[in-house]
Amino acid sequence: MTSSLIDVSVESPHMRLLFLGDIVGSPGLSLVRRAVPLVRASEKLDLVIVNAENTANGAGITPGQYRQLRSSGVDAITLGDHIYKKFDIADILAAPLEPIVKPANFPFVAPGKDHCIVSAQNQSRVAVISLLGRTFMKPVDCPFSAADRVLASLPPDAKIIVVDIHAEATADKYLMAHYLNGRVTAVLGTHTHVPTADEQLLSGGTAFHCDVGMCGAYDGILGRRTDRVLPTVISFTPHPFDVATGDVRLAGAIVDVDETTGKAKAIRRVMWREAEFPTEEGR
Repeated sequence: MTSSLIDVSVESPHMRLLFLGDIVGSPGLSLVRRAVPLVRASEKLDLVIVNAENTANGAGITPGQYRQLRSSGVDAITLGDHIYKKFDIADILAAPLEPIVKPANFPFVAPGKDHCIVSAQNQSRVAVISLLGRTFMKPVDCPFSAADRVLASLPPDAKIIVVDIHAEATADKYLMAHYLNGRVTAVLGTHTHVPTADEQLLSGGTAFHCDVGMCGAYDGILGRRTDRVLPTVISFTPHPFDVATGDVRLAGAIVDVDETTGKAKAIRRVMWREAEFPTEEGR
């Protein structure tokens, strides 16, 4: 396991949450389902949030996959630019009580909620927000004004606020982190599938990690098979970008939170390999 710790002085965190990066295909989904119950116990987690926009063979999420994640112990799900690749998820997205969100800077008429509020295991109320970056991404509304709008709508008891900034450019993620510094608990980046080594606590008590990485096969290209992607790029001859299956890992960040103030007290980058979570046959 690869991990690093910021603010190791925290001895008794009031609350601990895990945010996992983009699930890529069935290898990532299978490992998340197997690992989440074990990690919840070993890390004493109060809440688990995942980005699941690539669960359905690398693009989108189905209702069945959503239910599998929820039954495994995932408390809330964020999405990104591939949100509607499996459009039968739209009814679940629109359901008021389902803890799954669209990017808040999508148009108002786009199916889905701009945030959700869930209760953590320690009974803290946690708001979850997704935002889409604009550099090298599809045209969307301003993520900064969308963040302001959602924050203004939250009830006073939702002091813990987690923002998934789903963006291509590192600058988009850093800008959002500093814009929301002191106003949210954590700004955690997704989309590139490549974990960065810049986890930090900002001056206002906001935890930031530019990209938490992906949950999927690392023996490939961003979770896709190398022998499918390389020929397409080199020859321009199209090949299906099938999901890779080798060296499956979970990547994300664990954030310790003062539940009274909603401020982050520590952030730790984590990565677990498949072999760390034995199957029933391997026990």
